[in-house]
Amino acid sequence: MSDSLQSLIDCGTKLYLDSVEPSEVDQNIAYGAVGATSNPAIISGIVKGGGLDSEIESLLAEGHDDEAVAWALTDKLVSEAESKFTSVYESTAGNAGWVSFELDPLLEDPDLGISIDDRIKQYVALGKKWSAGHPNRMIKVPASEAGLGALEEMAAAGITLNVTLIFTADQYTAAREAIWRGAQKRTDGLDSFKSVYSIFISRIDVYTKDAAPELSDDAQGWVGTINAKRVWADNQKFWADKGLKLEQELIFASTGTKDPADKPWKYVEALAGSDIQTNPPATNEAIAKADVTFSRQVDQLPDASVIAEIDTKVDSADLHKTLMSEGVAKFVKPQRELLALIAEKRKQLSATS
Repeated sequence: MSDSLQSLIDCGTKLYLDSVEPSEVDQNIAYGAVGATSNPAIISGIVKGGGLDSEIESLLAEGHDDEAVAWALTDKLVSEAESKFTSVYESTAGNAGWVSFELDPLLEDPDLGISIDDRIKQYVALGKKWSAGHPNRMIKVPASEAGLGALEEMAAAGITLNVTLIFTADQYTAAREAIWRGAQKRTDGLDSFKSVYSIFISRIDVYTKDAAPELSDDAQGWVGTINAKRVWADNQKFWADKGLKLEQELIFASTGTKDPADKPWKYVEALAGSDIQTNPPATNEAIAKADVTFSRQVDQLPDASVIAEIDTKVDSADLHKTLMSEGVAKFVKPQRELLALIAEKRKQLSATS
């Protein structure tokens, strides 16, 4: 393991990988990663690479439709990653070693016109289906209206949840309260209760660059980080007196930089010291090759005047609406691309048979 990544881990960060591609998982375990996340864009990218062509052909030959093939491939990749983190899961008694499995993003596709109630029912059913038999699998649900509406029942059913596409404190609070209500309804107690909340960082800074160009240099480019730190502090405070065995944590997501002028570990450094960072492979690789020492900064906020400026000049409601719409689209598109790729493979097989 590199000294740079070791210093990040030593100051309190759990390092996760934003990929379930097998070779990247192996490399990042060597870097010190103790878990991983997946999403439709990641799965689609792996399949496009051609490494699963034989599995696709076998599934098609068995008579599965395109959607069933897509989810079988997702299940395979996530399951393989889970097996590689099982020892971490066991040695930490469930505080690490998790791999996230994201539910069907097409439930949020506005073109399909699925009602909120139907989406909630499908999230619950799919959560139960894909979590069964996977002790270190987290079920990933978006912090959309339907996703939030499904959390209480899913938590009550014993499903370990990762709430994703969180951009605002209001989203986080709604997710946390729903999950906590559900957790307290569990019939087997709270010893195995674990939840995480994925708050996105860099996408917020991309948004404010266009939507709030009047921000000062002290605020512009740091809104995502400051927002995440404030939510982190709230999360720490809420769970402090609950007496739970397992940690209820934030996942700092979207930690890859978008501005070429920024150092690759800008967000990693600013949020070092607690909870989980799920970094793109390129970010972890850049850190591994760099000579940088990390120290705890997650609990360090800027001057109150900077926070007041952000609260005044950034429209939280518009930020939520804009980034949620973009986030859903970024998962819907690769899911459709994956289905199209499988359909094309089906045509190729039919033409040669």
